[in-house]
Amino acid sequence: MQMKLLTLGMNAAAAVALAFSGATYAQSTMGAKPSVDRAQKKADRDKIEADYKAAKAQCSHMKGGEKDVCEADAKGKENVAKAELENKYEPSQAHARKVDEAKAEHEYKVTKEKCDRNKGKEESACEKEAKAKYEKDKADIKAKYASNERRSATGSTSK
Repeated sequence: MQMKLLTLGMNAAAAVALAFSGATYAQSTMGAKPSVDRAQKKADRDKIEADYKAAKAQCSHMKGGEKDVCEADAKGKENVAKAELENKYEPSQAHARKVDEAKAEHEYKVTKEKCDRNKGKEESACEKEAKAKYEKDKADIKAKYASNERRSATGSTSK
């Protein structure tokens, strides 16, 4: 009889210990950010820099406005890729917003460089149009993320 009680007591103690360790594990992993593989993130960052250098090298044989457009495109793509990388490894509203902002700025700078091919009034009109589109894109981004921030602040989770 005493042996049965001892065995039951040991089993109960083991069950409690197992349950406690499981709860501790669940508590430590719930709500935690996904672990960042630093080596993979560095490799991705290095690839972005290598892609930028390769794209910029392709611009070296060009001249004038064509070279400026090529370099603006290469730099813009690098900035977008860096923003996307941050959003990939640390997803958040702020990083998603930076991706959208980087895309809008990339488009604006490339378009503005293309406008330089024109002369006089055509160049001025092109730049004004590019600026207007960029300002609209920025306002749209601001509105998009402001509404998401309001939803988060009020606790609404309509999906």
